[in-house]
Amino acid sequence: MRSSLRVPGRATGRFSALTVLVILLVAWSGSPARAALAITAPATASLGSQTIGGGTLSARLGATTVTSTAVIGSWTATVTSTNCTTGAGASYQTIPRDSLAYWSGPDTATTGLLSSVSPGQPTAASAVTLAASRTAFSATTTDLDTSTVLWEPTLTVAIPANVIVGTYTCTVTHSVA
Repeated sequence: MRSSLRVPGRATGRFSALTVLVILLVAWSGSPARAALAITAPATASLGSQTIGGGTLSARLGATTVTSTAVIGSWTATVTSTNCTTGAGASYQTIPRDSLAYWSGPDTATTGLLSSVSPGQPTAASAVTLAASRTAFSATTTDLDTSTVLWEPTLTVAIPANVIVGTYTCTVTHSVA
C-alpha cells in the first residue's frame, strides 16, 4: 500500500511542498506459529510548506495498524525512507533522509491477547533519523486469535538551508515481519 503527502506549490521564496509516499510491506523472517500479518496506514498526510533557507516541518502520518491473525510469537514493524527530491535531485534539490526524524509515539489502541507491546520511539525526545531502517513498533502475541496494535507516528523534516523551491518527494516504507 502506498501513501503520499502532497502540498500544492507556493510562490517563489517559499519551500513549496513535501510529498512522502508511505509504503507498507508484509514480510516474514522468523517462525511464528501459523503466521499471518497485515499492516495498514493512511494514503496521504500533509507536512505543509516552509520558507526556504531552513526550518522544520512536522506532521502526524496518521493511524498505522498491524493486525496479526493466528500468530503466536513476536513481530516487529520497521520504517525507513529515501531522500526527498525535486527536479533532477541535484544536491540543492535534495533533502537527505538523515534530515527526516520519526517517532512512533505510544500505542493508541490494542486488541487481542498481547503479552508485550513496545513502541520504537515512545516520545518525541526519542525520535530517530530515517537514515537507516528503524524499529517502529513490536509486540508479542500469546493466542491464535486476532490482535491489533495501532499507533500514530510523527515525521519531522529539517529543511536544509541550501534547497530550492519545489515539490519534494520521498518514500517512507513500513514493513512488518
